Amino acid sequence: MIYNFASWNVNGLRACIKKGFADFFLRGFDIFAVQETKMQRNQSDFSFEGYNEYWNSADKKGYSGTLIYCKDKPLQCENGLDKNDNINEGRVITLSFEKFFFVNVYSPNSQHELARLNYRMSWEDSFREHTERLAKQKPVIICGDFNVAHNEIDLKNPKANINNAGFTLQEREKFSALLKAGFFDSFRRLYPNRTEAYTWWSYMPGLRERNVGWRIDYFLLSENLSSNIKEAKIFPDVYGSDHCPISLTVDL
Repeated sequence: MIYNFASWNVNGLRACIKKGFADFFLRGFDIFAVQETKMQRNQSDFSFEGYNEYWNSADKKGYSGTLIYCKDKPLQCENGLDKNDNINEGRVITLSFEKFFFVNVYSPNSQHELARLNYRMSWEDSFREHTERLAKQKPVIICGDFNVAHNEIDLKNPKANINNAGFTLQEREKFSALLKAGFFDSFRRLYPNRTEAYTWWSYMPGLRERNVGWRIDYFLLSENLSSNIKEAKIFPDVYGSDHCPISLTVDL
């Protein structure tokens, strides 16, 4: 069966709804993951017919948050990484389906002057351990905003951004560790040398028009799905956020 997935950091779902979110959503994806909803479910006055909704909102109002729309109802939904974690920023949703796990993630930003880098490093370890546990049971598809450009090819000005949040050696090494744990970057598996393929642009005037961006949104798959992947796309011409949506087509 062919599955079509999409992922989009909307930088505020209510704002993105007003900027044409539905135009892209209604292309008919089987599962649609949203990051940075910046809202609680009870604030929603919109819905999409034929889709189940699974929310993980941050305790802090107007901050972070993830959401998954899916046509098929999953066997189970789990929010977060650790039931004992007392910091709820709404960053992870895991859905269990018969043939695979689907994980939506919004990784913490290391922030200005790397104020949150140490927290980010600890969080990365917990996230990797979570996905490794899942992969021991059945194939895993992970998507979302990972807040890191993995390699120099993944951002316009790598030299100027060394040691900046999102391109520190520490963040890149944690991403590499996740891949080494048994996952692969779907876009790079299909397009290893494609340049200027970005998913996020600063709101500074002219940067998106000149494609001065970063690729920080990904679909990662467990290696046992390597032969199942059919297509991975980036949609830079879809506006509504400082990120653009990405998609994945897999034969499961």
